[in-house]
This record gives sequence, structure tokens and C-alpha cells, in this order.
Amino acid sequence: MAKLGVNIDHVATVRQARRTNEPDPVWAAALAELGGADAITVHLREDRRHIQDRDLELLKRTVTVKLNLELSCSSEVVDIACQVLPDQVTLVPERREEVTTEGGLDLLAQRQVATRAIQRLRAAGIEISLFLDPDLDQIAAAADLGAHAVELHTGQYALAPAGDPRDAQLCTLANAAAAVRHAGLTLHAGHGLTYRNVQPVAAIEGLCELNIGHSIVSRALMVGFQAAVREMKQLIDR
Repeated sequence: MAKLGVNIDHVATVRQARRTNEPDPVWAAALAELGGADAITVHLREDRRHIQDRDLELLKRTVTVKLNLELSCSSEVVDIACQVLPDQVTLVPERREEVTTEGGLDLLAQRQVATRAIQRLRAAGIEISLFLDPDLDQIAAAADLGAHAVELHTGQYALAPAGDPRDAQLCTLANAAAAVRHAGLTLHAGHGLTYRNVQPVAAIEGLCELNIGHSIVSRALMVGFQAAVREMKQLIDR
């Protein structure tokens, strides 16, 4: 049964819109845990557009489930990860002009910089997941570089129209998932998943963790954080 990692970046996005002290993502993390979250996920971006260093430091001290830190391969943020020591780091691509992460890491093109980041994180004793498109060559590279897990980018599945296009994307994800498992890596997935499209992905064989943020935070505006997380957990468990 897949575990649920709740990404709380968008709580910080609302706060930073006014550059004030509320809503506090640290409070949101506590409420997510009360709702049944198995992990808390945050992305410490190089431009600090939402999560701040202060947030990460407090989350490290207060989160009682797994703390999953998303970050780029930049040496600056890798330094911070090695100091804070989250339970897991998920390496993701990052561009300043993007609204959200638009695709997976390209390990074939960025092998050298990814290798340096992975080696430093492994030396610090941090579990490493790589956010990748469902591409077999990228998955093979992840295994070769010594990652512990692969998080499959589900964005194309989430964007595909219902019916044959979405079914085709789900098939691509399932094939990539089999390759991740065959390589001996732990299987994660995430990006663009909602209450309406999560269940087919949650049913993929061997899936250990789903990371979901925007849809849960959006739902929480209407029903509260605990209820929103609880509802997503129920859908995944089914």
C-alpha cells in the first residue's frame, strides 16, 4: 500500500505573496500529520520563492514522520541538506522561470553534476530519490549512479485527456515502474496528481510512496488540512 507524502510548498507560497508570517507551513505539516500523512515534502528552491531556510530548520525539529526535501543539484542547497539531514532528499530539476517543476532530471545530460550531489548526500547518510520522467534510460542511469529510489514524474499522465491518451500514459508509468523495481530501487511517484486521477497510479504494483501537494492544499482551503489529507489517504488506500 502506497504511503502519502504531503507537499506543503503552496502554503508557503500564500505566505510569501504578502511576505508575512502566515499561513505557516510548519503548522500545516503538523495538521497534515494529524490527518494521516506518512511524510512531509518541501522544495527548498534556490530563489526561495516559497519554503525558507527557517521553515526547513523548524520542520526538521518538529516533523515526526519522514521529512523529504526536494532540491536541485546546486552545491549551495546540497550543503544545506547535508547540514539539516532530512530523512530523504529528492533531487529535481529547477529553472527560475518555471511555475512548477516541469519534468524529470536528465541524468544523461547532467551526469557529472548529479553524481557530485549524490556522492555528497550519500556520504552524509541521507537516502536519495531521483525525480525522473518514466524513461528506461534515465532509470538505468539512476541505478548506476547509486540512488536509493526513483520518483516517477506523473505530469504527462495528469495532463492527458481521459480515455485512450490517459491509459497510454498510465501504461508508460507502469512499464517504467517495473524497470525501477527490476533495478532494485524503491518506487515513488508524483506531480499533478489529484483526488480524481490518483487511484490508477496508486494501484501500480510495488508503489511505495506518492507525493502530492497542490491538490491537497487546494482542498484544504475548503475543508481544512486534516480532512483534506484524510480524504486523499482514503482514496490511495482503496
